[in-house]
Amino acid sequence: MIPSCLKGTVLAFRPILALLYPHPGKARLQSKWRSLVHISSLHGMVNPAQFREMARINQRKMASHIVGYPRMGPKRELKFALESFWDGKSSAEDLEKVATDLKSSIWKQMSEAGIKYIPSNTFSYYDQVLDTTAMLGAVPERYSWTGGEIGLSTYFSMARGNATVPAMEMTKWFDTNYHFIVPELGPSTKFSYASHKAVSEYKEAKALGIDTVPVLIGPVSYLLLSKPAKGVEKSFSLLSLLGSILPIYKEVVAELKAAGASWIQFDEPTLVKDLDAHELAAFSSAYAELESALSGLNVLIETYFADIPAESYKTLTSLSGVTAYGFDLIRGAKTLDLIRSSFPSGKYLFAGVVDGRNIWADDLAASLSTLQSLEAVAGKDKLVVSTSCSLMHTAVDLVNETKLDDEIKSWLAFAAQKVVEVNALAKALAGQKDEAYFAANAAALASRKSSPRVTNEEVQKAAAALKGSDHRRATNVSARLDAQQKKLNLPVLPTTTIGSFPQTVELRRVRREYKAKKISEEEYVSAIKEEISKVVKIQEELDIDVLVHGEPERNDMVEYFGEQLSGFAFTANGWVQSYGSRCVKPPIIYGDVSRPNPMTVFWSKMAQSMTSRPMKGMLTGPVTILNWSFVRNDQPRFETCYQIALAIKKEVEDLEAAGIQVIQIDEAALREGLPLRKSEHAFYLDWAVHSFRITNCGVQDTTQIHTHMCYSNFNDIIHSIIDMDADVITIENSRSDEKLLSVFREGVKYGAGIGPGVYDIHSPRIPSTEEIADRINKMLAVLDTNILWVNPDCGLKTRKYTEVKPALTNMVSATKLIRTQLASAK
Repeated sequence: MIPSCLKGTVLAFRPILALLYPHPGKARLQSKWRSLVHISSLHGMVNPAQFREMARINQRKMASHIVGYPRMGPKRELKFALESFWDGKSSAEDLEKVATDLKSSIWKQMSEAGIKYIPSNTFSYYDQVLDTTAMLGAVPERYSWTGGEIGLSTYFSMARGNATVPAMEMTKWFDTNYHFIVPELGPSTKFSYASHKAVSEYKEAKALGIDTVPVLIGPVSYLLLSKPAKGVEKSFSLLSLLGSILPIYKEVVAELKAAGASWIQFDEPTLVKDLDAHELAAFSSAYAELESALSGLNVLIETYFADIPAESYKTLTSLSGVTAYGFDLIRGAKTLDLIRSSFPSGKYLFAGVVDGRNIWADDLAASLSTLQSLEAVAGKDKLVVSTSCSLMHTAVDLVNETKLDDEIKSWLAFAAQKVVEVNALAKALAGQKDEAYFAANAAALASRKSSPRVTNEEVQKAAAALKGSDHRRATNVSARLDAQQKKLNLPVLPTTTIGSFPQTVELRRVRREYKAKKISEEEYVSAIKEEISKVVKIQEELDIDVLVHGEPERNDMVEYFGEQLSGFAFTANGWVQSYGSRCVKPPIIYGDVSRPNPMTVFWSKMAQSMTSRPMKGMLTGPVTILNWSFVRNDQPRFETCYQIALAIKKEVEDLEAAGIQVIQIDEAALREGLPLRKSEHAFYLDWAVHSFRITNCGVQDTTQIHTHMCYSNFNDIIHSIIDMDADVITIENSRSDEKLLSVFREGVKYGAGIGPGVYDIHSPRIPSTEEIADRINKMLAVLDTNILWVNPDCGLKTRKYTEVKPALTNMVSATKLIRTQLASAK
């Protein structure tokens, strides 16, 4: 029995005990309490400081490490603080207070869970690459920064743009759904130590009594992820700037050493890509130059997201002054062979055996077996248990999922639970295996493997039958476009938007109340109908040619569909940062996928009945649903994708039967899923493109199929995009400074309709008519008039109507101006 005088204290510390021991049971919780607190000597009184001290003494930190942690907060606290600050509703001090509380909570959580190597400087107000740009003072001239410490105004202007200048380019972080701000560099870029954030965060943690490992984006990866600034030759060698940025890295290192840091982590994820000899040599020269500055520090080079190529592994393990190497052993399983065949004596191996990118509970027995085999390679005292990558790519805490199905919940581990898994493995490796915890893990894995809810034989047979055909439409795209034009009668340079319109506070309230059963279905349908009518009226008044219904019924472009498909589960708070304050809540694909009922037909028919103009039916494509979900890891990804494709195919055919003449199947994430190694590209693109074609192979020639892609580098997959055989593709272009157009300048012929975006929707800035007209003219220089569409870069969900209306007004005005010019030139 726990003495009555301590019961209140036990309850007060229950969250800490739950973190340390996630599945305790009453008897076990009492046992752990006794072992930690030594009740007999407390005389009835324990305060929080004493508890934490005794927990630290009792639980010696094992060799455990976390690459990085989600920064938004368990309830998206940072998101709401950022948006309040941007809207002028709160001060910089208010924002900083939220940030300070979040960082403190994260560090304490990891410390109390027993993690030895806790990262700092992984928090960010927007993006870690932008933080590095700020650290280096590499601010593009257009932001009129005059030097000194970079403040929030300049920082957020680079990220989001402002009323007078556009934002920096944003693109996908390797093959994830996270977006980073691309540095713009050139021979005239002036570098200076302009943000002391890394040192400040280390000191913040130290003031809490927590010694952390400061994390920096490595100098070589930073340059390889950059692009030549506007006006700089594309052939400019970004690596030529290495000598200019290393002095600043040395300053940062010196300050960290002076502050008491004993470890430093450099993230060099580009090492997993296909690098040439010149690029590999840059790593050697960079760390040779830093060696003296790093003297006295333990230096960890962290890689993630894929296998590391043999030559890169050889370069990495030969770097001067490096103490430790971190590897992703989930997506980089082949790296194990390199480690086992050759690992430097006396170096630390940070083994990323806990998946940082998915939400499935770790197979602890399998991971422990892997770790035990690595002990013989690295040595017992040099092996550290780690995550495969930063946990920022997974949801924050399973504790917040009170409504999730219990069986499915037992199969999962979010970031907080993965921290516990890492420490449990480290303890087991040190001979302190928690048998009950491992047994519970094994039982959960067995439950998932045998659960009847996972398998649907009919779906598996239908997907297997797909492999005998390439599912192409019978007629070529040129003939289809002619047939569609006869039916749609669109003007030259038809205008459209990508799908979503602003999601207002009132709209979110309606959806929330309907979900909570506070309003009736009739009231809900009436409210959504009213919103669709408003969006249709706005577009007609603006004179847009092909309309959208604005998607007011949708919470998210993937979650909305997943909620109506079998084989999906959903969270209440499983948010993951996509960029800035934008978070997504990926559904969980736990079983075979099918479509029980139509998903969008009701709303699309309603919207089409409100206008005589073509109304797009809006769907999310199978590859994007796959890549923006937490995907089951018990079968190949392509098999799951084929199942989703069959479900979307049924929806496409139902929309066509309902009279919808234009159907958009978004594949925003197709490029995102491209493997990082070129040798794996062909296989991925084959099944990804095939999946898209499956969705629409059965429609009539007169039904126009659109797709949309955004915020990735598309030039290297342009031939696969053509092979998708869509009638029209709308694609991000303006945020990336019209990089897309270069592929057409280089001679690639595109015969289908194409709408490169004419303005960036992720910035509050409103482009002028003249600016948009200039963009259209640049497009017409490389694309035929009869295939060009005019549209924004992406959907308008995140913008306000006060931004959307003037921007679309200017877009239509610019289009009409160009139409007039084209007509007069005939």
